[in-house]
Amino acid sequence: MKILETDRLFLREFSNLDAQHLFDLNSDPAVIQYTGDKAFTSIIEVDNFIKNYNHYQKYGFGRWAVIQKSDSQFLGWCGLKFSAEIEEVDIGFRFHKRFWNEGFATEAAKASIEYGFLKFKFKSIVGRAMSENLSSIRVLEKLGLVFEKTFDFDAKKGLIFKISNPK
Repeated sequence: MKILETDRLFLREFSNLDAQHLFDLNSDPAVIQYTGDKAFTSIIEVDNFIKNYNHYQKYGFGRWAVIQKSDSQFLGWCGLKFSAEIEEVDIGFRFHKRFWNEGFATEAAKASIEYGFLKFKFKSIVGRAMSENLSSIRVLEKLGLVFEKTFDFDAKKGLIFKISNPK
């Protein structure tokens, strides 16, 4: 189901058709270098992840597959995540390396943030990045998120950025 649309992209819920794409995405050490995530071990593991991903039903939003309009190519994912234990919504994104530096992360994340503010009336949205992840930090800053504080990110220095709902 299509959730959002931008000039070049549409964002939709994950489906079982995305299993190979997500497996490939998380198999690239450069892509997951600053995430704290481990690569999936099999397509079955990814398929189970997709089947058990309940954020759409539970919260009405989540991480979405990012698809290029021009050729229906899977570029990566982007979207919002609610962390109930800290009552916080964050923006996240991950793209295949061949699509880095083309503005896709900024475009998809901007649409996701606007969606969160308009549809769900969130007061603020945060973004997290390891301090060494300069590319993600640059995207967060382009989106208007402002540095708020540091945190421990798997024994490394992490940064939290925040944007408030303008309305």
